Amino acid sequence: MYVVILAGGSGTRFWPLSRRKHPKQLMSIFGGCSMLQRTVERVLPLKPKRLLVVTNALQVGETARQLEPYRERCRFDVISEPIGRNTAPAVGLAASIIARYDPTGVMVVLPADHYIADEEGFRRTLANGYKAALNGYLVTMGVVPTRPETGYGYIEAETAMRGEGPYPVKRFVEKPDVEKALEFLAAGSYYWNSGMFVWRADVILDQILAHMPELARVLARLTFSSDIWELDDLRPQIDEIYREIAGQSIDYGIMEKADNVVVIPASFGWSDVGSWGAIPEVIHGDAEGNVILDSRHHVAIDSVNCLAYGGGRAVALVGVRDAIVVVTDDALLVCARDRSQDVKKVVEELERRELTEYL
Repeated sequence: MYVVILAGGSGTRFWPLSRRKHPKQLMSIFGGCSMLQRTVERVLPLKPKRLLVVTNALQVGETARQLEPYRERCRFDVISEPIGRNTAPAVGLAASIIARYDPTGVMVVLPADHYIADEEGFRRTLANGYKAALNGYLVTMGVVPTRPETGYGYIEAETAMRGEGPYPVKRFVEKPDVEKALEFLAAGSYYWNSGMFVWRADVILDQILAHMPELARVLARLTFSSDIWELDDLRPQIDEIYREIAGQSIDYGIMEKADNVVVIPASFGWSDVGSWGAIPEVIHGDAEGNVILDSRHHVAIDSVNCLAYGGGRAVALVGVRDAIVVVTDDALLVCARDRSQDVKKVVEELERRELTEYL
């Protein structure tokens, strides 16, 4: 088994803590290890043959630094993309490298910035996915929904007469409105799209050839040295081919078009931690529902369902309800909790004003 971790995201919804050079996956939101490091530690018990972390040029230095403590426990490589092109090129690049060494090697593809409560359950689910992938399936992990969530995409599965799965995928569904989400929850055959996959390197490359021929054509130009894993030799080639690659997600490019896709139901306490508003889903607050992070001391008076990130300072909340407050050395965010997804608009406005020192 090979593990590919996609770690090139910008985490704009976690501004002002998340910045271009130090985004969400490199942060220690929950204390201790960063989210990237937690992802690595989650898969180490599976004893992967090799770990490939795909990131971007701005983050490659810090990514490599955070991985250094694991060098004696697992062979790993950090692959730097010169420019972000979404997930399909990143997956194709990693698959091309693995296939050159081990064509039928099974790849586990994971985002670097997800939260998982039951890590043993996660590994059991991956093991089930591994078996299906060996047989030539494109495996996606579908999280069993616990509420009518409108912030996630869904996967509809053919669950009839299939036991506990894996189930053939009928379709991928965009983020629904509340009414549709309630229907999906009641149906029992819909799962949250986790963005976690398992497949053989040769199988995903065949699918890229079939459904994304331009990407396949460009990736086919990669020339390897006698030492497959001397990836520094690939850097100039990657820089060159990425100028020609169009951005596309693996979901749109492959998963929605392929006919050998199956979903494995997953119930291991998953969250994509997509915004500040998601933190209270995975960290229990006090009796009033307040979650206080990175604070030396805090006091909450007549305040309910708030999230505060203190940056090592004392935090005081008075008469505040459903608010998010985040302070860093150079910025302060105050946001209604139900508007946490709109924090990305702050980043967009800062970019428009060319206030790059805050990005």
